[in-house]
Amino acid sequence: MEFKSRPFWFNKLEISIKEKKQHLLFYEIIKAKENLLFTMNIRNAKLSDAEVIATQNILLAKESEGISLSFETVLTGVTTLLSDKRKGFYMLAEENNKIIGQMMITYEWSDWRNTNIWWIQSLYVNKQWRAKGIFSKLFQYIQKEARKHQVQIIRLYVHEHNKVAQKVYKSIGMEKQPYVVFQSNNVF
Repeated sequence: MEFKSRPFWFNKLEISIKEKKQHLLFYEIIKAKENLLFTMNIRNAKLSDAEVIATQNILLAKESEGISLSFETVLTGVTTLLSDKRKGFYMLAEENNKIIGQMMITYEWSDWRNTNIWWIQSLYVNKQWRAKGIFSKLFQYIQKEARKHQVQIIRLYVHEHNKVAQKVYKSIGMEKQPYVVFQSNNVF
């Protein structure tokens, strides 16, 4: 029995008709869930979004690394970036005019590749909106924007203990690279 209008891999599954129907039902539920998100809007952040972004960055730092940040410092950092496009930009996911996720892009020049590399930073999705495709939609949008700007590489770094995030990044096709981050603090 052929099931039409299904993902290309569906008819290749070597399972019974009953199991295919169960998979089909699950697939339809997932697609219906995704359709609920079609009202989601992705847009560039504006200066007026700075307080919400700063608040979400503080939540991100606490959740992912267990550190507390100063709101004033983070707000100044967000405002500085939003005021200077040379530093980067934020993309926001909204549902009903409420920010539900964010992603900051900063730039690195690669002399080896003679191209810009975009770095994803300050990635945060509100807890109640996780596992609903928000990050995937943001990432797809960033990929589209990167192609427009002829950016060939998009990177991010993640805390080594944040296994949930690592699993999500792998699920969208990102690959772990052989780099280790070193840092020098208080250089001035």
